[in-house]
Amino acid sequence: MKGRNVAILFFVAMLFGAGMAYAGTQIVEKADSADQETEENDQIDEDGDNRSQDNSQPSEEEKLELIEDYRQMGAFSKVLQAYSIIQNNYVEDVKEEELIEGAIQGMLDTLDDPYSVYMDKETVEQFNDAIESSFEGIGAEVSIVDGRVTIVAPIKDSPAEKAGLKPNDQIIEVDGENIEGMDLYDAVLKIRGEKGTPVTLTIKRPGTEELLEVEVIRDTIPIETVYTSIKEVNGQTAGIIEITSFSENTAADFSSALKKLEEEEQIDGLVIDVRGNPGGLFTSVENILGHFITKDDPYVQIEKRDGEKVPYYSDLNEGKDYPIAVLIDEGSASASEILAAAMNEAGDYPLVGTKTFGKGTVQQAIPMGDGSDIKLTIYKWLTPEGNWIHEKGIEPTVPVEQPEFFYANPIQVEESLSSDMTGDQIASAQLMLKGIGYDPGRTDGYFDDKTEQAVKAFQQDQGLQVTGQIDNRTASVLEQQIVEAVRSEENDRQLKKALEVLFQ
Repeated sequence: MKGRNVAILFFVAMLFGAGMAYAGTQIVEKADSADQETEENDQIDEDGDNRSQDNSQPSEEEKLELIEDYRQMGAFSKVLQAYSIIQNNYVEDVKEEELIEGAIQGMLDTLDDPYSVYMDKETVEQFNDAIESSFEGIGAEVSIVDGRVTIVAPIKDSPAEKAGLKPNDQIIEVDGENIEGMDLYDAVLKIRGEKGTPVTLTIKRPGTEELLEVEVIRDTIPIETVYTSIKEVNGQTAGIIEITSFSENTAADFSSALKKLEEEEQIDGLVIDVRGNPGGLFTSVENILGHFITKDDPYVQIEKRDGEKVPYYSDLNEGKDYPIAVLIDEGSASASEILAAAMNEAGDYPLVGTKTFGKGTVQQAIPMGDGSDIKLTIYKWLTPEGNWIHEKGIEPTVPVEQPEFFYANPIQVEESLSSDMTGDQIASAQLMLKGIGYDPGRTDGYFDDKTEQAVKAFQQDQGLQVTGQIDNRTASVLEQQIVEAVRSEENDRQLKKALEVLFQ
């Protein structure tokens, strides 16, 4: 909308029905008269300058834009009328800003898109630190799924990961306050907090009937997104690059890491690990794909609102001369899925792990001019072959599940768990015991004699009081042991399979 028309349109917007339409018609007719007068003046000025007498007059195209603007403002007359009625008649004083922001939020709610959201100035300021060097919180990417705040993935080595939070966990309450139906960013601001402070999350985990109470101690979450290591496999060197999210510096850090692996380590193969990576900047994953996907095939397609599909190509002439595998899981989302799909469909590289999260849209933060933003879904993204993976995910070409104890739930001990008791808490404890080498005989949640013997053996080895019962102390030590076991590469079946596939 042209700046010089704002005042006119504001005035027009305050009128309703026929009055507004009439005013718009008169303004356009006056503009036509002014154009005609300008044309006559131009004809009189025949000294070679051919200068217009009024450079501010709208062109034919601008007049059409004006008419369309008036039409749209007419459609908003009902909104303005509702605003006026509430302001003048509601039983209590209502702040203008709250009404306006409520109207914006209401429009976004009708889209039924959890990724299109409004952020007021305060929220924008608090979330800008997510792209800086660090922030304070629990360290988990969340989204709205089926109306609930849902964990996409905990950040590597974060308090959320250490507390046992997992992808697809639904957060029902924060410190006892129900957040179902709450705006995503309002909910996240309740979860975030100062380093060292606790927050208790009530979790609904898929596959379990009981709600879980998980206490997380907030900490400083560094925004380091690229980690490297090497493995020797039958005399060959494999480089491993883990990408935990795609932020502003990720592509540059990845390029440096890849160069070092190639030149200094002289790797024979590469594993790219995007497990638990919730996504991030589209440009970041584009730059990374530029190392691997040649210009012969698109690495992604963008579908606009009118259905037009625009393929994106790199400038790369030749691909790598060594094998590559990509690790994925249910926590791989958005930009991670763009990378995985491109590497598989355009690069013909294997995907190892489990099915990804399934987010096939692209958002852009659009400033509103007062410090607030609308984060709006503007495109669908499609795989190189034109597939839309939204709410479907990407299937691995080499499916591999992690050991069962990777998926064990935290143990909530209100009273000591003992012989002849049953329940999900006991089933989780049995999975944990089995995972670290103490065979409970069963994992169905029934606390029998063999389970008791496994508990006693664990307590004996850990220097705990040997009771055969699982109290809070035993549960805490057991969970610590499981965290260490999950982090151990010795138990990482997916990584082992990726290395095997790499050098087949």
